[in-house]
Amino acid sequence: MDDIGIGRLLRGVRLRLGWRQLDVADKARVSRALYSAIERGHIDRVTLATRRKVANVLEVRLPIEPSWRGGRIERVISGRHAAMEERITAMLVAAGWEVRPEASFNNFGERGVVDLVAWHPGRRTLLLVEIKTELVDPSGLLMVADRRRRLANVIARDSGWKPEIVAQWVVLADGRTNQRRVAEHRSLLRTAFPADGRSIPSWLLDPAAPIDALWFLPDATARSAGRAVNGPNRVPTRIAHSPGA
Repeated sequence: MDDIGIGRLLRGVRLRLGWRQLDVADKARVSRALYSAIERGHIDRVTLATRRKVANVLEVRLPIEPSWRGGRIERVISGRHAAMEERITAMLVAAGWEVRPEASFNNFGERGVVDLVAWHPGRRTLLLVEIKTELVDPSGLLMVADRRRRLANVIARDSGWKPEIVAQWVVLADGRTNQRRVAEHRSLLRTAFPADGRSIPSWLLDPAAPIDALWFLPDATARSAGRAVNGPNRVPTRIAHSPGA
């Protein structure tokens, strides 16, 4: 989550609690002006200790998220994530899409990286793909998805694309833990991502309408990218979906 996103999160929690900025500032023992700056996204003005102190007052955790060249560290060190990314890229290319991996964006302080950005020239459809080996924070995932949707034209602009249709996927590594977490947050996640893996193969070939999908990819470490695509012009048919999801 970027600085502006953190500020919005703190403000949202504060308003839900019915507190004023002054209330939070007093409890955290900081000035109201400093806390106001934090809510506006000026996180770089304060120390890490102060950030955590303010967040603790609101019962919000602010974990450190190291990055390298615009990508999260776990992506750099995670072979499983890379294998999933390779398989999905192969799937998209086989269906006639153009693909950009690890596409970064920065729009007036709203920054981020999209695992895969894909373009279907025939339908002028932009697809934003988030790949996760582990689903940890469903609410955070939805905040990221909302920001990317708002900034879809900005994300596409660097490649010279002007989308008429915007779609989003969340692709999870298939496994009991992720299946359980999706089931636990079913209402929240399926409201934002109503489609599952069953709708993906046909949509890939003719993306004539938006789709917001959350689906499971079988173990990426057990299969090669070549097995993910059944021939040069076909999309995979073994996309996993959970009846409980």
